[in-house]
Amino acid sequence: MNLIMVISINIILSSILILVAFWLPQLNSYTEKANPYECGFDPMSSARLPFSMKFFLVAITFLLFDLEIALLLPIPWAIQTYNINTMLLAAFILVSILALGLAYEWKQKGLEWTE
Repeated sequence: MNLIMVISINIILSSILILVAFWLPQLNSYTEKANPYECGFDPMSSARLPFSMKFFLVAITFLLFDLEIALLLPIPWAIQTYNINTMLLAAFILVSILALGLAYEWKQKGLEWTE
């Protein structure tokens, strides 16, 4: 009973937030609001420059390895075991999955800058 109530409240609140997010921006839309702001001056050039996918891939790779560090550091406390073999196995599996992802990205030449 409690699970059904929690799920229904979550669905209702999510629906309300989605409706407000779609409805609210349409109230005050005008062209000046859509223009980029550049220290009170009119922009010199277009603010909508194309973004290189290479920078995006490097940023994603950085986030993956940053996540790896964030997940590896608390492993001894998260597993709550004194068996070091279990802890090392969990850490090895995590590092292996991330290494496979890096190898795949390297194979697809996502880390090469000269093109």
